[in-house]
Amino acid sequence: MNNPLCGEQGASSVFGAQKGATPDMVKQLDQNLSHFADLVEQQCGLDLRNVAGAGAAGGLAFALMAFAGAKIRSGVELMIEQTQLAEKIAQADYVFTGEGGIDFQTKFGKTPFGVAQVAKQLNKPVIACAGYVGEGIEELYAECFTAIFGIMDGACDLQTALDNAEKNLQRTCQNVARILALMS
Repeated sequence: MNNPLCGEQGASSVFGAQKGATPDMVKQLDQNLSHFADLVEQQCGLDLRNVAGAGAAGGLAFALMAFAGAKIRSGVELMIEQTQLAEKIAQADYVFTGEGGIDFQTKFGKTPFGVAQVAKQLNKPVIACAGYVGEGIEELYAECFTAIFGIMDGACDLQTALDNAEKNLQRTCQNVARILALMS
């Protein structure tokens, strides 16, 4: 996740709706984060609001940089390294990954994209399942994904989506497995 703390590409603007925030809430959250960044700059002399990754974890990365001297490191790169993911993918026939939402933002440091990049380097097909599939997935196909499936079976509110997520994911994965069985 390479987003700054605030603004059009900031934590609230890009990920707020994914987390259930309304447009008004997103605006307020962004204003609050901007105010927080102003206070940090005034009190600590640190201008970190535009650092790539400062918006990670809802701005937690910003706070850790400001108050604990943390350095930003890609979470997905750390996960790939610590889990020895490349070695595991090398032994697989297919790679499955997923997230709540897959869209144009997925390629900016999100875990499914990192997993898919490793798989592509090893010539392994990548199948992703997501709560929703948004704009910009064409680029993801071109980069490293073989197939992307949305798990929702129709329009619904966020709470209904969350309540049915496990059932919908199981059903989608069963359908993917049926397709793969046909191919073998």
